[in-house]
Amino acid sequence: MKLNLAPPPLTHSHSLTNQKMLNLCAVIPNASSTFTSSVQPHPFLNFVNRRRRPRCRVTMSSDPQNAVVVGCGGVSVDFLASVAAYPKPDDKIRTTNLKVQGGGNAGNALTCLARLGLNARLISKVADDSQGRGILDELRADGVDTSFIVVSKEGTSPFTYIIVDTQTKTRTCIHTPGYPPMIPDNLPKSSLLSALDGAKFAYFDGRLPDTALLVAQEAVKKNIPILIDAERPREGLDDFLKLADYVVCSAKFPKAWTEASTLPQALVSMLLMLPNIKFVIVTLGKDGCIMLERTADTGPSAEEVDADTLLESLELKRNKSVSTPTCIQSSVAKLKAEGIGTVSGKLYVGTAESIPPSELVDTTGAGDAFIGAVIYAICAKFTPETMLSFAASVAGAKCRDLGARSGLPYRADPHFQSFILENLSTSSINSL
Repeated sequence: MKLNLAPPPLTHSHSLTNQKMLNLCAVIPNASSTFTSSVQPHPFLNFVNRRRRPRCRVTMSSDPQNAVVVGCGGVSVDFLASVAAYPKPDDKIRTTNLKVQGGGNAGNALTCLARLGLNARLISKVADDSQGRGILDELRADGVDTSFIVVSKEGTSPFTYIIVDTQTKTRTCIHTPGYPPMIPDNLPKSSLLSALDGAKFAYFDGRLPDTALLVAQEAVKKNIPILIDAERPREGLDDFLKLADYVVCSAKFPKAWTEASTLPQALVSMLLMLPNIKFVIVTLGKDGCIMLERTADTGPSAEEVDADTLLESLELKRNKSVSTPTCIQSSVAKLKAEGIGTVSGKLYVGTAESIPPSELVDTTGAGDAFIGAVIYAICAKFTPETMLSFAASVAGAKCRDLGARSGLPYRADPHFQSFILENLSTSSINSL
């Protein structure tokens, strides 16, 4: 028997919801000591009460609007079912809410970038079925260039069943890969070169490994910076990481990949093992994120600082009374990981937005939203602390709606637009 797994028509909403929570971020100044700095709220674009800046020439040279970002990775259809509580074995329960929309790490991150105003091109594969057509239609409606997505005449498109537990605020994903899988022959050299033509940045979610590796290698030849999403160990991921300039990974990945005993030691190990990496970010869900940024060598006379001790000292500076995202940073130091080595760097602790339980709907795709915002911030040349707080705010906006894309903000949102323009102005002034 052939099962008909075609979904109902995909819905696409452009509503700008939940604007009241977007008091974007609190940025914390440089530490006055080796370890920590004080925490204070960032006055988010209070233009009414703020004194005017001295008149100066602002060129907006760092504005990444319409910059080309190429993504290569997974897309899917997500069948999202909200339930009052996760079912027990053999239970029969009813949904409290149901939504069918596009998903997949790369599809979500590129949608985030397109809504923020960048020119997003996606390399992936779907089948010529109702699900595949729905995936393409939704991406196009959000402004994602789908001309490099391969459409198979036969087979099935990827799809995922997602159970959203409204009681515990968790989600469970059951994914079915598409068939036939994407292979390098699906992407002719001419299409690969066209996809990368004029690209400012490249992003990979670790899927479609054989094809994605060819894209990454060509990006390196063209000096296009690469960000890798290291969600979990995957086939061929080590080859990607060797080509990466930036890595964003899940909480469990660094220790699993490096076999280090603590997270700070694992981050030091990653920078030592991957000498091209400029920074690595570990996302921690409601606990925010940690970032280790590589810096110029501090010299042989610089004092070594234990990485675990440094992180502990930064964590003590978290201000739990601040609901908007904040960022705490260390000074540049020679970070030591016992039995592993030392690296010159700067450690950052970013907090997540504290979302009231009544407003927290679904965390599906929050990491993809975070990554999309990080890529935008890199293209816009935001400072690291601004980047982390901005990314946390974009992820927080996503979590206020069901599904990976419904809550993703648009650049036209007054709160985000003001924040972006203010920080682009600051970047341009500093570069004069």
